[in-house]
Order: sequence, then structure tokens, then C-alpha cells
Amino acid sequence: MITTDSLRNASYRRSQFNTQTKSVQQAKNAGQSTIFLCHSHRDHTLALGFAQMLQDAGCRVYIDWLDSEMPDVPNKETAARIQVKIKESQYFVYLATENSSRSRWCPWEIGYADGVKITDKIVIAPTRDRTSVYGQEYLELYQRIEIASDGNLAIFDPNRSSGRYARNIW
Repeated sequence: MITTDSLRNASYRRSQFNTQTKSVQQAKNAGQSTIFLCHSHRDHTLALGFAQMLQDAGCRVYIDWLDSEMPDVPNKETAARIQVKIKESQYFVYLATENSSRSRWCPWEIGYADGVKITDKIVIAPTRDRTSVYGQEYLELYQRIEIASDGNLAIFDPNRSSGRYARNIW
């Protein structure tokens, strides 16, 4: 399970997180998998920490609020741009937290992803804080990503206890 503390710790290493705009095609040409990271904007630090972990596993991560072309105030253009980015990215990863479960955008994004992506390209990142676990409602539907005992990210199929290293898949 991914803890919110582990995400915060990874965010401190964020100086290495590649915030440069790189096209999806450039990332694919470089052999990188591309990920749309669905998260609550209230989880700014957690999202950056998780993006760092995903980048460490060899991925290019798209975060909407780092996109200079995204409108400042969410509107119809925001929704259209998010739809394009979800389609362009090879994977859709949902960072399940207390805030994302309360978000108005996150359920819409995962619903949209479910309609345009094959199930194997949607991954849930369940998290645990000091009192609760988040994302359980999706675990029978989609793959999940967790931190393995050796500290690397691993992907698990629904209802399975053994997984594969993310770096070997992505």
C-alpha cells in the first residue's frame, strides 16, 4: 500500500521530477510510457511525490496544473483538454486519496478513461493515511499499483497478491 507519508517523502526528491513539457510522441520515441495522473489538486504534494515515483520507474507523467496551456479557471475547454490528454497517454493512473474521493473532477476523469481505454491501461493507486484506506471501491475493477517490499512500484491484477514491477511493464 502507498502511504501518504511515502508520497510526501518522494515529493521532497521532486527536484529531479521532469516538469519540462515533452510531447507524448517524444516520450514514446524515447521508450517512455506516458501516464495521465488523475488526482485532487488539494493533494498537490502527494501528486508530485507520486509523479516522482512514476518517473523513477521510467514514465513520463502528465499533471494538468503543470500544463501552461490549461485554462486558469476550469471550464469546458479544461474538460476538452483533459479528454485529449487522457486519450494521448498510454495509461491512466488514479491516485486515490480522501480528497480525490470527494473531488468533482476525479470521478468524471476515471469514468471518461473507462470509456476510452482498455481496462489494462487504467491503474488505481490506493493510499493509506494514518486513519483510513482510499480507493478500495475500484480494486475489483482495475489493476492497482503499490510499493513492493523492496521499495519499487509494482502492478497487481484485481484480486491478486503477486504483481510485476512497474519498471518492467512501463
